[in-house]
Amino acid sequence: MTGDPGLFGPFSVTWHLHADPMMWLAGVRALYLQALHPVAVRGVLQNSDFRADPWGRLMRTAEFVGVRTYGTREEAETAAARVRRVHRALRVHDPDSGRVHRVDEPELLRWIHCAEIGSYLHVVRRAGLRLTDAQADRYVAEQRRSAALVGLDEAPGSVAELEAYFAAVRPVLRAAPEALEILRFLHRPRIRPLTAPLEPVLWTPLSHVAYSALPAWARELYGRPGLSEAATTRALRVLRRAALMIPARLRWRLPSPLIPAAITRLGPAATPSARGLAAVGSAGAVPGSR
Repeated sequence: MTGDPGLFGPFSVTWHLHADPMMWLAGVRALYLQALHPVAVRGVLQNSDFRADPWGRLMRTAEFVGVRTYGTREEAETAAARVRRVHRALRVHDPDSGRVHRVDEPELLRWIHCAEIGSYLHVVRRAGLRLTDAQADRYVAEQRRSAALVGLDEAPGSVAELEAYFAAVRPVLRAAPEALEILRFLHRPRIRPLTAPLEPVLWTPLSHVAYSALPAWARELYGRPGLSEAATTRALRVLRRAALMIPARLRWRLPSPLIPAAITRLGPAATPSARGLAAVGSAGAVPGSR
């Protein structure tokens, strides 16, 4: 491979894990989890067009994840610079304390980062992607590069550190009114009239599975039960098997064809696959991690 592998490249866990079709459902789970931080969720609702254009915002987030994973290093750094520039200018008012926070405060960035990568790792593994514990640790360590892109210097470097972070931050979390607004939206989103008939048969069940994949303590904060642990695992595995029946060349074109472009740039050996993931080493330091 002679092309630019970007921040991660085909010899990373990230390269193969982020190509899994369950990343979409994992992203919804991340939104449920992120909304439980009162200041973070207020930052979203006070500074974005989430209410007016929720789908556009979700697709832009997916695009950023894709660019930083499969784009060239220049593309990833350019996209991240744009995100940092926007974040520097934004503030969030917390009515509980009366304080005004910067959106790019390290604690807020750390919460968003950890809720995101924790959700990706949890859902994709639980849905059936075979990942060793060492590879899971490597994934968390690799994602320090993603954290650094948005200006976060310190982030968990292993699954144990990630779990310790969640345990430490839990006293801050609660289902504020803004979190309940996100909860209601994700269960019953505003769907265009042409696609409205699909809501009860497609989106609502998928959203409920994503919600059920939250940790028990998060569902307790929301005060709403989900599926049982066994039923959630079964649903995730059935959904993943169904999604894998769709040809990869079609699945990989949303939100934009970043994976096909990376394969074209680097050659067929860069194709994300179970075999490629199995070949990723887990020993030693992760290049470029902080």
